[in-house]
Amino acid sequence: MKAKGDLNVIVTGVGGQGNVLLTQLIGQVLVRAGYHVTIGETYGSSQRGGSVMSHLRLSRQAPYGPLVPYGRADVILGLEPMETLRVLGQYGNRGVTVVTNSRPSYPLAVASGMASYPTIEEIVDALERLSSRAWLIDATDIALELGAPIVANIVMLGALVGAGLLPLTTEEFEMGFRESLSNERLDLNLKAFRRGVKEIEAGAMTDRPAAEQLAKKSGPAT
Repeated sequence: MKAKGDLNVIVTGVGGQGNVLLTQLIGQVLVRAGYHVTIGETYGSSQRGGSVMSHLRLSRQAPYGPLVPYGRADVILGLEPMETLRVLGQYGNRGVTVVTNSRPSYPLAVASGMASYPTIEEIVDALERLSSRAWLIDATDIALELGAPIVANIVMLGALVGAGLLPLTTEEFEMGFRESLSNERLDLNLKAFRRGVKEIEAGAMTDRPAAEQLAKKSGPAT
């Protein structure tokens, strides 16, 4: 949280990645902790596969309007790297912090050869230029290991909380899971959340430059 006691967070991805549900979960936990929270959402041209962006603004003092002004994001949580770069270009600033999933979700134009996807070098360059600090998390791979690719968003939430980018502890978020999820969903989501926290604690990107971390990637996963 900034000294003035507020925080602008943007969660971005594509349809089908659980962007909206993730933002609602974050908001619920923060409201229970006594924060004023407003959420605004924007959608791309298609529900599944189109751009989805959720604005989450929290404050101790008073509620804000639902949309983060251009250039005023404090934290960007990306479920898809290209969408992360798109939002970073619009809402980022010299102090913004980024946590993004490493697995691309290629749009139809890229899959058909009509458009190109940024190279790993281009992603590195953009993260280095447009953020003050960045983490790249193999959230989809972790979710696949857990047997449920749909929980990649919860892995990313664990990384966000583990990095200390929200003003609540991991225990408070786990309590939020217990209050919000049915028993059959709770165990899997807790495992995914804890794996995300572990990735940060193990130094998934720590304070090292994005270029050094991304250089270890052989290229975008397909």
